[in-house]
Amino acid sequence: MLEDAILDAAWDELVDHGYAGFTIDGVARRAATSRPVVYRRWPTRQELLREAVAHRGAQEDRTVPDTGTLRGDLITLLSQVNERRSGTITLMALQLSGYYEETGSTMADLRRAFVGDGETAIDRVIQRAVERGEIDPARLTPRIRALPFDLFRHELVMTLRPASAETIEEIVDTIFLPLVAVRLA
Repeated sequence: MLEDAILDAAWDELVDHGYAGFTIDGVARRAATSRPVVYRRWPTRQELLREAVAHRGAQEDRTVPDTGTLRGDLITLLSQVNERRSGTITLMALQLSGYYEETGSTMADLRRAFVGDGETAIDRVIQRAVERGEIDPARLTPRIRALPFDLFRHELVMTLRPASAETIEEIVDTIFLPLVAVRLA
């Protein structure tokens, strides 16, 4: 379908050239179509970028690991994201500053476009852990729920490379689990 071809081309153009080099002409060339065809659907490059990010996110594998333990699920989930999305996270953080400035949006806004509005993988992992009695739900503030991925994203942005297995284990074992684990009296 032409719309998918344009959105795939827009993503590839963004990855190859960053926002500074992201042009409707480049997208049209990659999609083997014309500028007017692209502009009819997306009047601005900002709208096209946002839709390309959402389109790419919808193509992502949304399988939530179920190892039987919170620790196993989190390490598996972070490792999968590390393998599949570390480049995307770095791209969204570093190469899109012009987009954020032009639109007044943030990386969090584009992240929502990428992952959608439904239940996230971390939400499902945490809910299963609560159901198994591994997590004290009273200790789950929004900030603590977000902590594993916040620390993971920070690592990617600060090092500009995928996180090591040791870093992922440290985030889970040393920081997150002690904050949420059920404490026996």
